[in-house]
Amino acid sequence: MRITDVTLALFAWKGLPSISYGAHAAGGGESTLGLLAVETDEGVTGHAFLGSATNGADTEAAALIRTLKPMILGEDPFARERLNTKLWSRLRQTTTRAIGAIDIALWDIAGKALGVPVWKLIGRTRDAIPAYASSAVLPSAAAYAEEALRIKEAGWAAYKIHPPQRLRDDIAACEAVRRAVGDDYRVMLDSTWGYDFPTALRVGRAIEEMGFYWYEDPLHDQDVYNYVKLRQTLRIPIMATEYPMTGLESYPVWLMNHATDYLRGDVTVKGGITTCLKTAHLAQAFRMNYEIHHGGNSLNNLANLHIAMCIPNTEFFEVLLPEEAQKYGLLEEIEIGADGMVRAPDKPGLGAEIDFDLIRRNGIAVLR
Repeated sequence: MRITDVTLALFAWKGLPSISYGAHAAGGGESTLGLLAVETDEGVTGHAFLGSATNGADTEAAALIRTLKPMILGEDPFARERLNTKLWSRLRQTTTRAIGAIDIALWDIAGKALGVPVWKLIGRTRDAIPAYASSAVLPSAAAYAEEALRIKEAGWAAYKIHPPQRLRDDIAACEAVRRAVGDDYRVMLDSTWGYDFPTALRVGRAIEEMGFYWYEDPLHDQDVYNYVKLRQTLRIPIMATEYPMTGLESYPVWLMNHATDYLRGDVTVKGGITTCLKTAHLAQAFRMNYEIHHGGNSLNNLANLHIAMCIPNTEFFEVLLPEEAQKYGLLEEIEIGADGMVRAPDKPGLGAEIDFDLIRRNGIAVLR
């Protein structure tokens, strides 16, 4: 089997609500997604999505086609490790998201060619995983409390706050959520790199007393020095490493400096399924959790779910709210069961039912 063509169909994602997850991510109105198709001489096509509600595919599409496409044409799509090494060698001319899209499409080809889900190629460790809800920035402490209680009553495993990144307001939101859901329900705080060290310490001490489950990304995403100090001072588990947008090589400095309790990543920002599996296994070697971040679009979330089925050191499946800003382009979306669990896809490859009619109706351009 050989790769014969690579195309990227850009299409509009309309009617997005105005959303924010902190100073580093905001959006609303319209974004652009890309449907990547990697075709082979045996009629098997692998797919992936590029882009999200807050980061349109149009910002990265040209580099994918110009730089990465020529590197895989004529190649064996099963040679994922060799191709992955080639793609990463061009990081300065492209992005981890673009590399990740190609890697995901190659895994999709392998599963479809062999007639099995991607998780079966990797090796499953579970049949289902508990879901947790991850908030947008909300207008008030009461709004967070109301949403958290709704999530708890729906049977989900946990609720995570993205706060407005103002010291008193952030602590107030955490207090309101804890009161609403009670002392036994798991809640987390993700401050999306929004604090300096003194603020991070004050907020960390407050949520530590409230019994929060973890404290995520309080400091700049590469501030290893202050993460070390914060972890030495607090008892609550610290979670970092989500967003340094590099591959496997970005993790050793965090491990060697004891700067975080959990590692983090997803197929979008870490460059695909291949890199995520490597980093999850690296975390496992240190007996650390590798918690998978939301993938930014429907197809990436399916890829994330396949990984979650196959690694023992992840605890939850993240669902970013509001869901209408996360689900688009598929006929069948990931659903949370009445028991709060997400189950493994059972169709070949990623198992995606892509809405090709929607993509054609909202088409912008096809890059070749």
